[in-house]
This record gives sequence, C-alpha cells and structure tokens, in this order.
Amino acid sequence: MKARKKIPMRKCVATGEMKPKKELIRIVRSKEGEVSIDLTGKQSGRGAYLTLDRDVIELAKKKNVLANQLSVQIDPSLYEQLLELVDKEKH
Repeated sequence: MKARKKIPMRKCVATGEMKPKKELIRIVRSKEGEVSIDLTGKQSGRGAYLTLDRDVIELAKKKNVLANQLSVQIDPSLYEQLLELVDKEKH
C-alpha cells in the first residue's frame, strides 16, 4: 500500500485558515527589505501566505496584515499586483 503524499499546508495570514500551499500565494521579504510576490514559493526570505481571493486581499490591505507579518512597509502596488493575479486565475 502506497502512502498518500502529504499535502503541505500553510496558514493564510489574513484569515488564519490552514489551506493547501497550492491555494495560497506567497509574499516574501528579502534580506534587503524588498517585498515581492513569490510565484515559485521558493525564494529565500521571510514569507507570508495569502489566499488568492479578492476579499481576502482587500482584508489584508485594510488590516495591514502583510506589513505586520513581514515587519516592513507594503507598497500599495503590491496589492494591485495580487488583485491582478486573482483576476487572471478566474479566467
């Protein structure tokens, strides 16, 4: 009997829900303090996961969740990029 492959779970920083890593998007802060969207999930740096959902991203923006998690100012354009990704996923 083959063991089932373990699905990596991560916690969405906005909702606190545990979800499979594939359903979340990783935002990473590099050592230099640059914040970017980590599409590979493998960039080095401090990571925070968000559910790829418009409402969740709006909530994170409103509550400033990413800034708190990553201890760095978040440029509003990052949220714009996240929302664009959500729109792309839907099509």
